[in-house]
Amino acid sequence: MPEAEIIAVGSELLTPQRIDTNSLFLTEQLNLLGIEVVRKSIVGDNRDRLAGAVREAHGRAAVVILCGGLGPTEDDITREAVADALGREIALNADVVAAIEARFRRFRRVMAERNRKQADVIAGAEVLPNPRGTAPGQWIEDGGGVIVLLPGPPAEMKPLFTEQCAGRLRARFPSQAIGVRFWRVAGMGESSLDELIAPVYTRYANPVVTLLTGGGDVQIHMRARCATLDEAERLLDELSAHLEPLLGDRLYSRNGDPMEIVTGKMLRELGETVAVAESCTGGMLGGRITSVAGSSDYFRGGFLVYTDSMKTELLGIDAALIEAHTAVSDAVAREMAERARAKTQSSWGVSVTGYAGPDGGTRDDPVGTVYIGVAGAHETEVRRFLFPPIDREHVRTFAAHTALDLLRRRMLRIGTSGLFFSRE
Repeated sequence: MPEAEIIAVGSELLTPQRIDTNSLFLTEQLNLLGIEVVRKSIVGDNRDRLAGAVREAHGRAAVVILCGGLGPTEDDITREAVADALGREIALNADVVAAIEARFRRFRRVMAERNRKQADVIAGAEVLPNPRGTAPGQWIEDGGGVIVLLPGPPAEMKPLFTEQCAGRLRARFPSQAIGVRFWRVAGMGESSLDELIAPVYTRYANPVVTLLTGGGDVQIHMRARCATLDEAERLLDELSAHLEPLLGDRLYSRNGDPMEIVTGKMLRELGETVAVAESCTGGMLGGRITSVAGSSDYFRGGFLVYTDSMKTELLGIDAALIEAHTAVSDAVAREMAERARAKTQSSWGVSVTGYAGPDGGTRDDPVGTVYIGVAGAHETEVRRFLFPPIDREHVRTFAAHTALDLLRRRMLRIGTSGLFFSRE
């Protein structure tokens, strides 16, 4: 299968203010063509460094795509750098100059002399007209490989690729397909998951399995490369059939949907509703739920009770109960969940209270301790968790995610004793 590398050009992409999004689009499009992206890089506006990056990428991959650096200013050096890498000359193309001038006339503007730089074409390159901007792309075939220069603005780059590059790539490289499965697993860590499933997936050279962790769950990405998509899907089906029995109820998404979408679908299908009462998560749980379009079908509302007094005033929890057990306790989490459910007349009430840090905590309940309660029509269940106190955001993110997972499990009538980080 042909491999590709993408180089995003621009010093602004190396700052905290700008990110490269073009490579995400290009990766998807290349995968649809059966071309695998094996490397992405960002190179600032330095001619020598960019030429070196192009030279290295061209030596490794059949397709190299550069985005950006085709403007009219001095720091737009992509054309020059690619020419250096290939040892080719650059010449002004009169037809491109005329096209740029015509574009300026259409908008009743005079073309600046500096824009002529955008008509510089590398020797042997095919010009890719850009009707949406002044910078044309360039298609270069060299030594069996292809180098493509595309403008940086997404509104110009995307149609230029789909209209002029996709067909050329399809004609040049054998048709192959990439099948993808995107699973999400809750209730266990990355190392435990890998220990469980590695004996199965390592028996396969194709599909390839990658594990990614973050936000409280672990993602399983499976990619099969075959001559046809049907063949790829058959391989993925075979591997999936071996993995699913090992994962059981911890596999909560087979299409990449996050936990808030999965639990929302379950609530809607059951015709049930939920309300939340949050302390340490500060609205994060409600935010996760309401990030899904149409969540008003099943989300009644919530109580942001960050202080003890708010737990008493808004939820009606007895101050004596809080004083006796502290706000971070089984008893208070239970009351929070039950009262959120009762006050909103919801099917379910979910509560979160804990120590997110960096301060707080006790000897028995250190920073990272979180109590999560789920109240239903017949019983209320509370679980104590000790999340790694890496920072406040980490604890809060894990708490919100785990609260949704507890709700999911209750709706499925699944036990919770095996949850990762659970401390009964």
